[in-house]
Amino acid sequence: KLLFMGGEFAQTSEWNVNQSLDWHLLDFAPHQGMKQYVAALNAVYKAQPSLYQKAFDASGFEWIDSGDRENSVVVYWRKGFDSWDDTVVVLNLTPVVREDFRIGLPYAGEWEVVLNSDDLKYFGSGIHHAIIHSEHLHWMNQVQSAQLRLPPLGGYILKRKKDLKEVNPVKQEERIPV
Repeated sequence: KLLFMGGEFAQTSEWNVNQSLDWHLLDFAPHQGMKQYVAALNAVYKAQPSLYQKAFDASGFEWIDSGDRENSVVVYWRKGFDSWDDTVVVLNLTPVVREDFRIGLPYAGEWEVVLNSDDLKYFGSGIHHAIIHSEHLHWMNQVQSAQLRLPPLGGYILKRKKDLKEVNPVKQEERIPV
C-alpha cells in the first residue's frame, strides 16, 4: 500500500523533486515486468476480500510460520468475513529455490495460486504451481499441509478453490429421485 513514486516500475535512482521520473526505464523488460506485477497485485487486492475486509481487526490475520530463520520463508493467513475468501501468503525471502517446501494450510482441499510474483510476465524465473492439493498432515500448527516449490525472492498468494457441494449442499428433500 505504501509505494513511493517510481516504485511501480522499479526506478533505480532515488526520486528527485527537480526532475521527472525515469520513465525511459519502461523500455527494459525487468521494469516493464515490475509495472505489470504492481498492476496485478492491485487487482488481486481488490478481488480478494480477505486482503481488505478485516484489515483493521486482529482476527483478519494469523501467522502460520514467522520463525523460519534457516530458510527465510514466511507464511501467513489473511481472513475475510467468509472463510471461502481466506488467502494464504507464502514468501521466500532468499535467492534460493526451495524444493518440496512444506507449509501448513488451514483448510483441506485444492488451493490455487491467485498471484505468483515469479511469473515470467513479471520478469520472474517462471517457477509456478497451478493447483495445490492439501494433505491431512499436521504442519506449522495447521491441520492440513502441502509441499510447494518456492520461487527465489518471490511469493504466492493462495486461495482455496470452492467445492460447490460444500458451499451449497443439496438438502435431502431437494434431491431428484432416480
